This record gives sequence, structure tokens and C-alpha cells, in this order.
Amino acid sequence: ARTMIAVGLGVATVAFAGRYAFHLWKPLEQAITETAKRISTSSLSSYYRGGFEQKMSRREAGLILGVSPSAGKAKIRTAHRRIMILNHPDKG
Repeated sequence: ARTMIAVGLGVATVAFAGRYAFHLWKPLEQAITETAKRISTSSLSSYYRGGFEQKMSRREAGLILGVSPSAGKAKIRTAHRRIMILNHPDKG
């Protein structure tokens, strides 16, 4: 009988905690959504938005990666890796 009471109290505690978390989550959901929108729009504003040329030039590649056209291989690789990680479907 004591085991049943302990199990019942455990289930009730989990249920009340879940109910409290659910009520707490509703106002936070809107704040999280708005923050995520602000972050994603501000981080995407640095991307190159121009049209593409028929054959990609070094200048256009530099604009897309966010580096100068005369940047070295290491800096280009770092910028390319950063963009690939940001746009990878498995991120997060």
C-alpha cells in the first residue's frame, strides 16, 4: 500500500510540474519566437544579396563569403566553413 501511495504522489508531482511548466511556457514562447526572428534577420543581413554573374569571379566569391577578394586561402577556408556550418541541415 505504501508503494502505491508513493507512486501516486510521484505521478501527481510530475503532473503538477508539467502543468506549471506548460503555463509558464506560453508567455515565454512568444518572447523566444520574437528573439529568434530578430537574431536570424540581423545575422542574414551581412550576406551578399546581389545577382550572380554567368561565371563566378573572385570578387563575387569574396562578397558571398564576406572576405576581401585578395584574402588568403586560410581566411577563405574559414569563411567557407562558417557559412557551410550555418546553412547545414543537421545544425542544431
